Amino acid sequence: MARMVLLSSGPWTDLALEDLALRAAEWTYQGLELCCWSDHFEVQRALGESDYTQKKLETLNRNDLTAAVLDVRRVGHAVCGPIDAALQRVLPDYIWGDGDPEGVRQRAAEEMLAAVQAAQQLGVGILSGFTGATLSMFPGFPGYDKEDLARALDEFARAWNPIVEACHDAGLRFAACVEPGQMAFDLHSAEMVMDALEAPEGFGFALDPAALHWQGVDPAEFVRRFPDRIAHVHCKDVAIRLNGRSGLLGPWPSGDQRRGWEYRAPGHGGVDWEGLIRALNGCGYDGALTVDWDDAGMNREWGADDACKFLKRLDFAPAPRDPEGAFRAS
Repeated sequence: MARMVLLSSGPWTDLALEDLALRAAEWTYQGLELCCWSDHFEVQRALGESDYTQKKLETLNRNDLTAAVLDVRRVGHAVCGPIDAALQRVLPDYIWGDGDPEGVRQRAAEEMLAAVQAAQQLGVGILSGFTGATLSMFPGFPGYDKEDLARALDEFARAWNPIVEACHDAGLRFAACVEPGQMAFDLHSAEMVMDALEAPEGFGFALDPAALHWQGVDPAEFVRRFPDRIAHVHCKDVAIRLNGRSGLLGPWPSGDQRRGWEYRAPGHGGVDWEGLIRALNGCGYDGALTVDWDDAGMNREWGADDACKFLKRLDFAPAPRDPEGAFRAS
């Protein structure tokens, strides 16, 4: 099957949407995953200006691109994530307000509900985003007991159930990004999230194979565990470079040599891409593959072009349902 290959607009917010659309078309992408933390797509303007969404669609249409996914990572993280100065830097002022944590979380949840309406206007089928987390994935002191985990999951479910239900009622799938810092960061935590939300059919996961690989989790195994819940796929790679001095944890920014792993462009790291495509074929996933650019050591324009070609070359069709018949002599 030839899946649609998209480019996430998130790492390109320094460019106007018109400029990015032109370049994406030149690199032969078929659409964009529009982020909601720049002028690429603004939720409140979409709801408040009658021609706003149509103008965005016209910009994409002029370049033979489609809008298939709306990315609400930053606001989604504020629904349950830690409310601190780092988060303030990435949130709109009208959501941050006075910075009171409960107020920020409430406004973030309201913005998520508004994003559901905006996604309907845009005509996309997937709302992809972070969820934030009511517990930390990092081991530390004093640690969690069973009661702590139960309380954290209950708090998470109370915050997210109204948003998940709104997506379901609107005919959208919410794709929760699976990576460190989010409530679902590996296979076992994803199972906990599913149980806590009693997730309706419209809830699924946005798979990021690199974010699983550097933790030691096999992305293909995640797909096989949740075959009907893979709602979206973000494509980036990762190189693990443990040298006896670095580790997998730490505050080191991208490109810092003290970091024991580094995101790279698809095909330039250690992810088993063929194994992942075989797993996606096996579960019948026919959604998009989105290049989520992150490579501190590569020119991003060269890399975006290369990534599109790589994914199109990689995305082989599955075998027929009757594999014996495929080889039977006529």
